[in-house]
Amino acid sequence: METTVLGYPRIGARRELEKATEAFLAGRETRVSLTDTAAALRRETWETLRDAGLSGIPSNTFSLYDHVLDTAVMFNAVPERFAALDGLNAYFAMARGAEGMAPLERTQWFDTNYQYLVPELGRETDLRLAEYKPVLEYLQARSYGIETRPVLLGPLSFLLLSKPAEPGFRPLVLLDRLLDVYEQLLEKLHASGADWVQLDEPVLAADRTGEELEALRHAYKRLGTRLRRPCLLVSTYFGEIGNALPVLAASPVEAIGLDFVAGPGNREALAAIGGIGIKTLFAGVIDGRHVWRADLQRALSLCASLSGLAGNLVVSTSCSLLHVPLDVSAETSLSPELAGRMAFARQKVDEVVALGRALSENDAVLAQPAMAAP
Repeated sequence: METTVLGYPRIGARRELEKATEAFLAGRETRVSLTDTAAALRRETWETLRDAGLSGIPSNTFSLYDHVLDTAVMFNAVPERFAALDGLNAYFAMARGAEGMAPLERTQWFDTNYQYLVPELGRETDLRLAEYKPVLEYLQARSYGIETRPVLLGPLSFLLLSKPAEPGFRPLVLLDRLLDVYEQLLEKLHASGADWVQLDEPVLAADRTGEELEALRHAYKRLGTRLRRPCLLVSTYFGEIGNALPVLAASPVEAIGLDFVAGPGNREALAAIGGIGIKTLFAGVIDGRHVWRADLQRALSLCASLSGLAGNLVVSTSCSLLHVPLDVSAETSLSPELAGRMAFARQKVDEVVALGRALSENDAVLAQPAMAAP
């Protein structure tokens, strides 16, 4: 049974990223020092996930500040007011502002505590592949002997989470221009050796209009019918995806990810359409949002009920683990009793691996009814 997570915390066990970023912005550290710290944190994450026993390891989940900002910069969606800056100076000006330059708007990432930076898109936005961050991080991991699955914010989510740079403009009209860029990026990842790419579409957990569902169908028909590309996982999370499910099921992608924690109705919706055929289902059954330990018996039963609804099943977290702290064992202020009930990112990885092992071995212990509390 294959196992994975959709993302992992990036700040470091000792908040190394925050310290390195603040030192760079204050002029106490160089750009090289910051990028070296970032590279070390990425390597530590990949090696941690590999050593924990995951069969699928994500990459490009690291960010110096925000993954939506990274996507905007990669696709050259940089507002004109930052044109005089380049590199990290432009990046951090977009994030935090600079003299005479207001930063991008910051807003809540769905119903989490995380905040993302809102891209500004207009008629004059020159969408193109300006950076190769996902390719470079994939190659970095591969240089350590670790095969990864690059993670990208999906095209529909990127457009629908953006704001118009001018009155009356609708970012969704840029879809085909944006898909041109995604096709280039997927081809470069394929040429670099990536077997899979994860495209995150969390906006599908909200009600979508007919026009937006048609945009979804069009986007993944275009990307899915490309010849030189990795296998595509369209990952959804934070709730039930409703009418988007049959659209994805009919698309030429290889895998769909569903959140069965925040979206328990996804199970019935999946059964109602007769499953997703030979596609792989990334089953989000370990809670990526909250800090409590999983009921592995319940998750095991849920996975067993999903097994006939897809060609293959991968055990996964319900969303990225970005939204929980890193490791319970590092929290010295917690009582042993409370710590024993909690699972941070590192413990949730262990839960995913344990569940995958139980499904592979038909673990009799997990299959037994839970003992009543004393």
